[in-house]
Amino acid sequence: VQLVESGGGLVQPGGSLRLSCAASGSLSGVVTLGWVRQVPGKEREYVASIFWEGGQTDYDNSVKGRFTISADKANNAISLQMNSLRPEDTAIYYCHAVAYGNVYGRGTQVTVAS
Repeated sequence: VQLVESGGGLVQPGGSLRLSCAASGSLSGVVTLGWVRQVPGKEREYVASIFWEGGQTDYDNSVKGRFTISADKANNAISLQMNSLRPEDTAIYYCHAVAYGNVYGRGTQVTVAS
């Protein structure tokens, strides 16, 4: 599985962004697709995930109610709609697949600042 993210950028606090992740290759072994984020110098942290077959979603408490993850199975893609963004959401966001091991994309920068 190969993952390519898009949609990052600069947004003011309270604003919205939508991230997308295009998956290619064989998805037959994929259990979940989701997002993690990382601030330089800090550990990578979980954001959200979706079960590829069943569609169940899960969120970290820090984003619950503000972020929504969705899947587009026809196009082998997922999206993360991020609303009510806060400065502490600033990070590099990586698309993540749990398949036969963990797979990550290259990441996309999200910056929340006035």
